[in-house]
Amino acid sequence: MDRVDSVLLPELDGPVPATLPSTLGLLSLALGVGALVAPGRLARLTGVDDSAAARGVIPAVGLRELGSAVGLLSGRRPAGWAWSRVAGDAMDLTLLGRALADRGGERRRRLALTTAAIAGIAAVDVLAAVRIRRAQRARARMIRMDVGVTVNRSPAEAYRFWRDVENLPRFMAHLESVRADDLRRSHWIARGPAGHRVEWDAEIIDDQPNKSITWRSLPGTRVPNVGRVQFVPAPGDRGTEVRVELRYAPPAGTLGRAVAKLFGEEPEQQVRDDLRRFKQVLETGEVVRSEGSPNGISVRQQAMQRPAQPLPASRR
Repeated sequence: MDRVDSVLLPELDGPVPATLPSTLGLLSLALGVGALVAPGRLARLTGVDDSAAARGVIPAVGLRELGSAVGLLSGRRPAGWAWSRVAGDAMDLTLLGRALADRGGERRRRLALTTAAIAGIAAVDVLAAVRIRRAQRARARMIRMDVGVTVNRSPAEAYRFWRDVENLPRFMAHLESVRADDLRRSHWIARGPAGHRVEWDAEIIDDQPNKSITWRSLPGTRVPNVGRVQFVPAPGDRGTEVRVELRYAPPAGTLGRAVAKLFGEEPEQQVRDDLRRFKQVLETGEVVRSEGSPNGISVRQQAMQRPAQPLPASRR
């Protein structure tokens, strides 16, 4: 479960490195230690060694940086601590601007270089803070589910069928098609709520034959997702327990999920229905529709029930 969650987060809202808060924390730690251990040398390097006030300001800046380092490395409220670094950068730029106006010659040159460096760090901090905040929001809207079904087939048979990703539309009702580009990458087309089509590219990131398959969407998709399917021998030689862990972040969050549910497309029910169809395909070779088959539970779908019939050949 933790592995699936940790795989998804870096893919949400763009390429956000999973170690970004820790990297900022280490930067703050280095700056803080430097300011406290060698304030005089830092004053000469930045061009403010002629200022008595700098002897007190530099250690204070060091303590502030250490505070940010502790917050970022702790992993709690990383977005807040990242923005605290941005606020600190703004304070540093203000102080450097005032110092720059009062100096000339070599000290002014060193101050100008220091100001440019701090401005660059500030730009990085702003970008990092925005990305961390986006990732947090994406995690907050993430939908998680863990469902399973027992199939009267061996783990090897269940694995082989699922591993051929072009088989997935045969039992996943919301999928129009899946095209395998190579052994690991594929292109998916799905039907979303209100008839919208959603396309994305995915890759298999962990493949353990006859045991499990883990996949994730590639960066840039409108609906970031990650999943893992496990094939576990059922007790008593009763076939295979197929368990699916799925995580995805819909653009409209919980509101989108609530609207989808009204149309009989509640996400967890969809996955349960897909697994029942998977069981049918593996055990009988086809999916049979009827009022009792797993095709959703909405009022609209129940009102449009029809006699049992195989799925069209194009959907098999």
